[in-house]
Amino acid sequence: MSAAIAGLALDGGGAAKLLDRISPPGAARSADHDSERVARLVWGVLGEPGDGVAGLLVDTLGAARSLDLVWRPGTADEARAGAPAVLRRVAEEWPDRDVPAGVLAGFLRWAPRMSETRITPIWRMAQASDAHFVMPGDPQWPALLDDLGPHRPFGLWVRGDPGLLARLDPAIGMVGSRTPTGYGNHVASELAAELAGRGFAIVSGAAYGIDGAAHRAALASGALTGAVLAGGIDRFYPAGHDDLLTRIVHDGVVVSEAPFGVAPTAWRFLQRNRLIAALSRAVVVVEAATRSGALNTASHALALGRPLGAVPGPITAPLSAGCHLLIRDQGAALVASADDVVELAGFDAREALPREADDPRRGRAQSALSTRTPRTVDEIAARSGLSADDAGAVLGLLALEGLARRSESGWVSVPQKR
Repeated sequence: MSAAIAGLALDGGGAAKLLDRISPPGAARSADHDSERVARLVWGVLGEPGDGVAGLLVDTLGAARSLDLVWRPGTADEARAGAPAVLRRVAEEWPDRDVPAGVLAGFLRWAPRMSETRITPIWRMAQASDAHFVMPGDPQWPALLDDLGPHRPFGLWVRGDPGLLARLDPAIGMVGSRTPTGYGNHVASELAAELAGRGFAIVSGAAYGIDGAAHRAALASGALTGAVLAGGIDRFYPAGHDDLLTRIVHDGVVVSEAPFGVAPTAWRFLQRNRLIAALSRAVVVVEAATRSGALNTASHALALGRPLGAVPGPITAPLSAGCHLLIRDQGAALVASADDVVELAGFDAREALPREADDPRRGRAQSALSTRTPRTVDEIAARSGLSADDAGAVLGLLALEGLARRSESGWVSVPQKR
């Protein structure tokens, strides 16, 4: 597994000695114990994906400190009895002492998972794997995920080169039916291949149907593709896509916020969809029925302000009905070509995207920007792996092109109009 995970320990308090107890005897220790990294890993076990209460605690108090405040293993009765004390501890550290609503309910949700017997197997599997754990603040972290606010992942488990995560931007999210028609498969493959040729990465969920067609077309075009799973990355799902996901690990990235050993469930699929939307500059629904899960991804895209497109089909086709609803009722753009998608994402369809090789600093600086959260030059340098001087120079160029804007509190990315 990644050297950044092995042998980490928490500092102080109830959760402090957790990793000391669950690590195998004689395990190697890193010189610099990264308590925030370990705490985020543990928070990913305690909370379900998208847990906004846990996310708010972590963002406000830090992962290690907030974990230490709430970590109280015991029975359900002991958790209920100890909840007032947990709230008092959180209140003592909260900036305005007005503890956010939901912390009590959150603690009672997390308490049943506060057990070494739950954490230990996950930790063991992670130590034995080739996976990496990437968290906010790491140079590899995809900055677009920060637009999820407190609902962003505590971290991402990555199989493949974690350095490719930041290079997923700009990406197009392509989703649709698991049982598409020949028309849907053809359109998904053609769009993904053409977009890959324009310099876009393709992000999807590795499901049967449209997802798989989009991933395969990207791989065939030599482009970067990212697969976002709903369960732990120790077990590929669906099983029939084991070979496809293995290829993506080799040439792209497979990611999940779910811990090792966690099975994909209906709830986790719906939460996984928010990551596909957040990682994308635009989301395209290729073919979908009115109750398709792809419409959930479209809803996340709209909530995040990501441009949304849908491919039309015959009015008699049930698998195009969902796309027609998105166009009629949700303001989705009608997508009939790759040019439509390029413009939807805010780029000039007449020009190819600049490749990273042309100016590697540009793509890295852009991926470190958020459309909502202003960041200083130093923060952008840290996130992108650039020097502060290089980051400042690239930001100046991006500002001249209308792609970035400096405010009193920092730099933000400027969404491009269609």
